[in-house]
Amino acid sequence: MWIDDFALYWNYATIKIIDIRKKHQNGGEKLASYRLPTSGFLYSTKGSAQIYLDGMNVDVKPFSVLHAGKGTRLDIHLTTDEFTYYLILYKAVVSFPWSWRNDRVILREEASAFHRIYQLKPDYPLAMFDLVHQIYEEWQCSSQLQKFHVKALFHLFVHQILRQLQEQAGHTDKPDIVELVISHIHTHYQEPLTLDSLAQHFGYSAKNLSRIFKKQTGNSLIDYVIQVRIQKAKELLLYTEASIQDIAEKIGYTDRLYFTRIFKKLTGTSPGHFRQRGAREIDTENHPYRSRGLSIVMTGARRYSNDDYENRYRYDGEEDSSMYSRKVPMVATLLFCFALVLSACTTSSTTTSTTGVGQAVQQTDAVEHNNLTRKVLTIKGEIEIPAEPKRIIVDLYLGSFIALNVKPIGTPELNLKNPYFAAALAGVENIGEYENISLEKMLELQPDLIVTGNEAAYEQYKKIAPTVVVPFGELKNVHEEISFVGSLLGKEKEAAAWLAEYDQRIASAREKVAKVVPADATFSIMQDWGKNTGVFGDNFGRGGQAVYSALGYKPPAAVAKEVMEQQSVEVSGEVLPTFSGDYIILTSDERTMADLQADPIWGTLDAVTNNRVYIWKKDKSWYFDPIATLSQTEELADWLVTTQKK
Repeated sequence: MWIDDFALYWNYATIKIIDIRKKHQNGGEKLASYRLPTSGFLYSTKGSAQIYLDGMNVDVKPFSVLHAGKGTRLDIHLTTDEFTYYLILYKAVVSFPWSWRNDRVILREEASAFHRIYQLKPDYPLAMFDLVHQIYEEWQCSSQLQKFHVKALFHLFVHQILRQLQEQAGHTDKPDIVELVISHIHTHYQEPLTLDSLAQHFGYSAKNLSRIFKKQTGNSLIDYVIQVRIQKAKELLLYTEASIQDIAEKIGYTDRLYFTRIFKKLTGTSPGHFRQRGAREIDTENHPYRSRGLSIVMTGARRYSNDDYENRYRYDGEEDSSMYSRKVPMVATLLFCFALVLSACTTSSTTTSTTGVGQAVQQTDAVEHNNLTRKVLTIKGEIEIPAEPKRIIVDLYLGSFIALNVKPIGTPELNLKNPYFAAALAGVENIGEYENISLEKMLELQPDLIVTGNEAAYEQYKKIAPTVVVPFGELKNVHEEISFVGSLLGKEKEAAAWLAEYDQRIASAREKVAKVVPADATFSIMQDWGKNTGVFGDNFGRGGQAVYSALGYKPPAAVAKEVMEQQSVEVSGEVLPTFSGDYIILTSDERTMADLQADPIWGTLDAVTNNRVYIWKKDKSWYFDPIATLSQTEELADWLVTTQKK
């Protein structure tokens, strides 16, 4: 086939881009004939025309590709009021192996490869448009590096043309859209990818593309993007020494904490621990992309939007009481058996109730051990811990320890930056990043108790000290977390007192906000991610716990289910208005209100035009421990009252 022959010449050609032009012509203009100075491609984007190439008539509609060789006379006769097109002029020099130089057929066809006139109507024109437009934009820059990139993009452009010509000449079926989307994801996974941007790229509606993709693969499109990114992250963790932050950015996440949570959700372990176990080979059978017939269904894959991330509670505000409607899972019930600890000081059996869930749990008979230790029942079985631990290392639940006036000896670095109780952390040692805890530092500190949310680290931690595991998400709200830590430390009275004050202050904040903000007002919790925006639910920080759980407001109805189920949704500018409520709580280290008002998309939002946006930096908004939640609730309540009075 002639396409195969052409591919041969392109493989052995040295290409020089001569010029790239964008032309717009109106129907009233007189168009002179133009003789191509080199070989070139014409790509139309708007309007229609009859184009004559050395007298050969070609009917050109939007998104058509024409090729012609050097010296071809080009005449354009508009059939619409206007016509817009790109012209890419190039020169090709072929260097075949010396042994081919006597093959006259090859030499004769060489001229044809770069001079033949042919036309293509792309199967997916918008994808081709994006590529041509990028080539044109980069050509306008003076940087030699960008000029070099233009050459690389041009080769991709030619490959797309030859491939589609081959498919069309062979009367093959139109390329499967799911295959094309999958290929695009694997090529562009490090870029901001949303359902809307992918749908627009391939000329589909978001709803239709989502339905087709889910039907063929069994995965939602965005879940598939996440799976590809995490697989790439695994490879980088195993085969490079890149930092966690660099890897997060490489696969498309600017937020390291967000990346770590998603990675842990899908793999069951943090990136740091995955790397430490690095001798294990990547399980290629679970790789989310396989060649046709695809077989990309991951029936066992765990979604990052599962209930483990749901940490919500509903404060009713009636008689200063808290009501929790979610049923406690088996693991949580088991964890709260911890409050039923076998104490050396107790021999009686009583009945207690897990705070906020209304489910009674029977306390087991105490067993005499000694006056220095006691046994607690955890998800890892019965564990013996000090009766009064003095040297505690804690990662996820530090805020609850501080609330009960218990200072640990070590905690991850991010906790030490928590502005809500920084003064209480003097002397607390840094044991590393959440995803890369230093076991050496933990050993050096000689703890007598470790409390962690990282179940995957249990086998390592228990060799250092007795370890209590409470997986992230098992404690559903402030009441459960404070009560749990109080039981663990033997500080039930202190926990009850702290919660009583918490409830009173939350009720006060709700009351004053209710006077100025309608109950049906909608709120959006967002973070600026550059080109795209993160939208968060009630258990992902950024003020979600304060707004949705403590103050009791809701996201916009059209997206509430999606936001609350997924907890974190990345949205493009095109759909930002759909996710924007009457009020916006925005995390951004750079943007100001003036920036938002000047932005062509943000500036149209009702919350922006009416000055109902609260902007704070991530060093304050990221935290969601009980102390942070209380402080954020009061801070946002004060802002809402002040805003409404203006």
